[in-house]
Amino acid sequence: MTLENALNAFPYFLLVLVRMSAFFIVAPIFSQRTIPSQFKIGLAGALSLIATSVVPFENEIVLDGYYTVLIFKEILIGLSFGFLTALILFMVQVAGAFIDFQMGFALANVIDPQTGTQVPIIGQFKYILAILFLLAINGHHFMINGMLHSVRLVPVGVPEWGFAAGELSQFMVTVFAAMFAVAFQLALPIVGSLFLVDAALGLLAKTVPQMNIFAVGFPLKIGIGFILLLLLMPSFFFMLQVIVERMVKLMNELMGILGG
Repeated sequence: MTLENALNAFPYFLLVLVRMSAFFIVAPIFSQRTIPSQFKIGLAGALSLIATSVVPFENEIVLDGYYTVLIFKEILIGLSFGFLTALILFMVQVAGAFIDFQMGFALANVIDPQTGTQVPIIGQFKYILAILFLLAINGHHFMINGMLHSVRLVPVGVPEWGFAAGELSQFMVTVFAAMFAVAFQLALPIVGSLFLVDAALGLLAKTVPQMNIFAVGFPLKIGIGFILLLLLMPSFFFMLQVIVERMVKLMNELMGILGG
């Protein structure tokens, strides 16, 4: 590549770099605070260089006032892809919150080192398991491949949006609503079982009023909850595998929407 071609491709490279960087800000695994910022920037730059070399730009991009609009567009695209991939961990945390509420851990939260906010105990436990599962099945490779393909399917530097107004928002609202439905499905076996325990304790309190049902009920529900967590661990990973496969399909659908 000559110096003139390299200078012409530099604005295109910057736009791809903005998309990759915005994706790594919110994407699971890559957005961890424990990962150095130098590594994130270097990885985004390397992927942008590869995408720029493989997918050539068709229209000439000029560094003018309208270039800021293109930057804003690439930020939205990168954040959209990152938010979509992060939903798998949000689902797990919401499911853990449901379980914590039923087990009596609703007030015993822990600090998430990534966000600095309070998160439920079981939700954080399942969150860590979900990250390890993503690493085990090379989920980070799937996300990187998806972002590289997005440069080809969703053109960079094109000022026009390839979808109708409201189409992206409707897609995101649908996915966000499905997140709560899947989270409830993940937590339903344990929440339903603990509800039956509550019903049994209520009958026991009416039958034997001398018994201190609160002193018996809390440790009983916690013990049964941990036993159910252990027994249902294989089904949890099976559901995670289904969710990851669904996430890949949703990324393809989002690319189809953004690319028109």
